[in-house]
Amino acid sequence: MVALSELIPPEAIRLDVAAPDWRAAVRAAGDLLVADGTSTDAYTDEMIQNVVDNGPYIVIAPGFAFAHARPSPAVRRTGMSWVRLAEPVEFGHDANDPVDLVVALAAQDSAAHTDAMAALARLLADPEQHDGLQSAATPAALHALLRAHDGVEEPAAAPEPASAAPDAGRTGTEQHKILTVCGNGVGTSLFLKNTLEQVLGRWGWDRQVSVEATDTISARGKASEAVAILTSREIARTLGDVGIPVKVVQDFTSTDEVDHVLRDTYDV
Repeated sequence: MVALSELIPPEAIRLDVAAPDWRAAVRAAGDLLVADGTSTDAYTDEMIQNVVDNGPYIVIAPGFAFAHARPSPAVRRTGMSWVRLAEPVEFGHDANDPVDLVVALAAQDSAAHTDAMAALARLLADPEQHDGLQSAATPAALHALLRAHDGVEEPAAAPEPASAAPDAGRTGTEQHKILTVCGNGVGTSLFLKNTLEQVLGRWGWDRQVSVEATDTISARGKASEAVAILTSREIARTLGDVGIPVKVVQDFTSTDEVDHVLRDTYDV
């Protein structure tokens, strides 16, 4: 397991960065990845082009953009960077703008950083922790908060007694699958997957419903295997009609919103 503080070293953190627009904000995060040898300038260009091509779906929570692109030769190793902006900028997201935090991910694959993504989602969803990150005076102070949070698990809540889980077969194998989808399958879709799995665990449905994070191209082929897709509004427009319900989530870190969407999906 790779810890969040390992993927975001102090050298990859910059605070109170001046950026005139979203492109400059993403480039500032990309420059940190380049400076510590995680990726090249070409990957920064790919992160920007990802927003141009797919819209501002990377703005996955109020004030927070998770910049990334597909794994490519421009990624030398998996790593992340953290840029807190001096003034928020608009990405064009209809619910989560303006953005004052940009975290960038350069991934060689989706395996190495899954646990770190879950830790980051929990961290940003905790108001007290979020306030601490916003007020950290130096990169070292912010990194200390990341390091302190590594390995902290969210306490499980009791399952909902009134909601019956989907029927499982006699073998106990999972019969239901939900897809979480983003443009590349290694970034925002993993964020949403982690949040959805937290909710399924609270409900006691985690053995009956599996969650798979994937990209828009693969999602069309896998839709027949799933009962629903959870994604952003921008990606939902890109997917169009795939033969199963496509549910929009605005805040990928909000277990309350995902709980509501899951209830709507299963009419609970």
